[in-house]
Amino acid sequence: MAVLILGLILFLGVHSTRIFAEGWRGATIARVGPMPWKGLYSVVSIVGFIVLIWGFRMARAETLVLWSPPVWTRHIAALLMMVSFVLLVAAYVPHNSLKARLHHPMVLGVKTWAFAHLLANGVAADVLLFGAFLVWALLSYRAARQRDRIAHTVYPPGNAASTALTVVIGLAAWAVFAFMLHGPLIGVRPFG
Repeated sequence: MAVLILGLILFLGVHSTRIFAEGWRGATIARVGPMPWKGLYSVVSIVGFIVLIWGFRMARAETLVLWSPPVWTRHIAALLMMVSFVLLVAAYVPHNSLKARLHHPMVLGVKTWAFAHLLANGVAADVLLFGAFLVWALLSYRAARQRDRIAHTVYPPGNAASTALTVVIGLAAWAVFAFMLHGPLIGVRPFG
C-alpha cells in the first residue's frame, strides 16, 4: 500500500496545485517560465502515474476485502462509466453543450469514474485509489468554479452537432475500453 500512497501523493499532489497553492503556482510560473513549469509538471505527473499503477497492482494482489458489493452495483458502474467517458470527451470537443453548461466536464468525468468504481469494488486498494480521486475531483471542481466566479468566466454556447459528436465519441470510447481494453490493461473484465 505504501507504493500506492506514494503514487497518489505524487500524481494528485501535482494536480492539486490549483486547489491548494494557486499563488505559489503562479509565482513559480512567473519565476521559471511556463515551459519549464509544464515540463516539471509533466515529469512529476508521469512518474506519479507510473508509481500509482505499480503500487495499485501490488496493493490489489495483497490487500484485504472490505466488503463484497452486490452484482447490481456493476451495472450501475457500467452506466456511470458511459457518462464518465462522455464527460471526458466533452472537455475536448469544441462547441459542445455539455462543456457550455457544466464548465469543467473533465473533472466531473473523473468524479463519476471514481464514484462508479467505489460502488462496484470493496477491496481496500480500490477504496483508497478511487476514494482519493473522488475527494480530489470534488475539491478540484469547487476550486475551478471559484476561479470562474472570480474571473467572471463566460463559456461559449454549444451546438447540437458538436454535442451529438461528443456523445457518440464518448460512447464509442467507453465501448472500446470496457469490452476490449479494460481486461488487458487493468486485469479485470467488467463484462466477463
